[in-house]
Amino acid sequence: MLADRYKAVRSASERLAAPLSPEDCAAQSMPDASPVKWHLAHSSWFFETILLEPHLPGYRLYNPAFRFLFNSYYNGVGAQFSRQKRGLLTRPAFQDILAWRQHVDAGMAMLLRSQPPREIAALVDLGIAHEQQHQELILTDLKHLLAQNPLFPAYAGRWPLTMVAAVPRGWVGFPGGLHQIGHRAEGFAFDNELPAHRVWLEPYELASHPVTNQDWIGFIEDGGYKRPDLWLSAGWEQVCGHGWNAPLYWRREGGDWRCFTLHGDVPIDPHAPVTHISFYEAEAFARWAGARLPTEAEWEVAAGGAPLCGNFADSGAFHPLAATTPTAPDTLAKLFGDVWEWTRSDYQPYPGYSPAEGAVGEYNGKFMIGQQVLRGGSCATPRGHIRASYRNFFPPHTRWQFSGLRLARDMRPSPVPAHGNSPQVRQISAPSKDQATALAAGLLADPPHIASGNFYDTLGSRLFEAITELPEYGLTRAEARIFADQANAMAGEARHRLGPDFQLVDLGAGNCAKAEALLPIFRPCRYIAIDIAAQFLEGALQRVQQSWPGEVIGLGIDFAAGLALPEDLADRPTLFFYPGSSIGNFIPEEARAFLHRLASTPRSAILLGADLVRDPQRLEAAYDDATGVTAAFNRNILANVNRVLGSDFAPATWRHIAFFDPQKAQIEMHLEAMTESMVRWPGGCRRFAAGDRIRTEISTKWTLGRLEGLLGASGFGNPRIWTDPARSFAVALGGHSIA
Repeated sequence: MLADRYKAVRSASERLAAPLSPEDCAAQSMPDASPVKWHLAHSSWFFETILLEPHLPGYRLYNPAFRFLFNSYYNGVGAQFSRQKRGLLTRPAFQDILAWRQHVDAGMAMLLRSQPPREIAALVDLGIAHEQQHQELILTDLKHLLAQNPLFPAYAGRWPLTMVAAVPRGWVGFPGGLHQIGHRAEGFAFDNELPAHRVWLEPYELASHPVTNQDWIGFIEDGGYKRPDLWLSAGWEQVCGHGWNAPLYWRREGGDWRCFTLHGDVPIDPHAPVTHISFYEAEAFARWAGARLPTEAEWEVAAGGAPLCGNFADSGAFHPLAATTPTAPDTLAKLFGDVWEWTRSDYQPYPGYSPAEGAVGEYNGKFMIGQQVLRGGSCATPRGHIRASYRNFFPPHTRWQFSGLRLARDMRPSPVPAHGNSPQVRQISAPSKDQATALAAGLLADPPHIASGNFYDTLGSRLFEAITELPEYGLTRAEARIFADQANAMAGEARHRLGPDFQLVDLGAGNCAKAEALLPIFRPCRYIAIDIAAQFLEGALQRVQQSWPGEVIGLGIDFAAGLALPEDLADRPTLFFYPGSSIGNFIPEEARAFLHRLASTPRSAILLGADLVRDPQRLEAAYDDATGVTAAFNRNILANVNRVLGSDFAPATWRHIAFFDPQKAQIEMHLEAMTESMVRWPGGCRRFAAGDRIRTEISTKWTLGRLEGLLGASGFGNPRIWTDPARSFAVALGGHSIA
């Protein structure tokens, strides 16, 4: 409902201000930035001036002077207080602004008590979007303010800016021709996104990832800020006039780069997207890299149909995060969130544009000169605010926003592997159960449960990526360290057991990234990637084949229900690869049965990842992190169930629960109903009382002895086991021996 969305957005603004002192909220660091107090006041000014005063009979202004003090640029409303002096408004006091917000909220509750007319609802939508814009400005302006303090004060608790390995950049091609851009779907859009219209594009390519800090360090070290040949004339004037030699908030300490963030002073993460650069810097870098910036039309066409997921303000990171896994070819990573991406397009009206009537017509139209368009949102943008057609705009010299860049270039021929091989992909079997039928059966069971495979829609996968970066969740980092340290020993053990001519069978391969890193070391005669649907594998296998000259095959098989390799692929000894502690999603009896089915393959061994038993508090923290990412991941399963089953779960009314059961040596994740509800779906329903739980995941943990026993009992005996130094994770290789 409109009233619910209004309340949610207003509450979000006040949560952003909650950690701040009145002194934090009153100061202004530069004319382009405004105090937090002013942002909170101006968003209330909008609702009071544009909606309540003209449309709510009997509405009483809280303070008539506020109309002047907190008007930003609406000449149709009246005069405005000087923008560059907003930090001098020590009065009204911060508490008075909060009281005004409550007064406005009470008026809006009356206005929205019944369904408002369409024209009023449209203004409320505009006001909600306007307040979300000011939420982003609260974060960016506050960051600039805190950065002036030599003590580097933090706004939020330190985010786990975990270093990860570099993800190679690729190029994604898009055909030329006639395309349509601009907002053309249902729902709100700003007037500058209208009208939808056609544009002609030549074939082009976009980089798969935004430019990273490591890329930018290369630009600096090659004299990028000292070479006028790379810069537009106006940009070179900025470099010389302001002494630019690095992005805003960067500083060199000894031989290392550090930067100021909303979590304080931190080392530069080399693989995170570079941010706080101007359009001039982005343009110069693109020239240095032998590329260019995309036009906004190229960006929007490329983003059309891409999922609206990413690192937004809702994550609490408030900083761009590095990509953790390679993307498949023909896939653009980090299109939304992390950093606004500069385009080469001037901010101009679309053909047929016409501003709205009245004061709101000043919202966008009068700024369509001397600015550049940015696309995609940032780590300070509210998740529900962005869309592919959204046009942000700033003057080309500005740097205090979370702005970065993605490279573009004219279309080049697709690379062909020098070895000339191409992957083969086959769908062998369909999933054993209809997903909706299985979901309904789980919800009607006693106790109810949802299979953990339903976590991984697009948003769920991105949330899980964020989980792997949390300090509490060390599983992925521990496994990566084991492979980095012991891959050669593992490869030698595999050859000792199976001989040199073995094939590597990757179970649940997904993006194939873990196996791809091992292929040059293990040197199998054949790589077989298995997932439930073969089409999921095609892009990843194209990437693998670019660098791996051997035979590459993808099979669509529901291997959890049983695995029989096609006859033409059963001619080699087989090393099954099952990393990442997926074996923990089975209870021990199921795990033994699953491995026993694999062990029935002649001349086979397994390379298996397993999470180990450790301190229960550490285990529970890994599944219930302080920042709430795991809770969001767990609740998101209900949204996925709604899509697949057609049910009507309200995810926000369910509480995330995670606990360790020492008797079963397993973590259990549940969702607990906070209120009574009747959940319905086509052909079924179930009533849940407050306090009822739905189990969404079990994750069995192993001791080294139990892991060795599991492998021996299932037919993969005599295992060799490697662990990380903390003995939190294990990788075991067991099974067939040629000796």
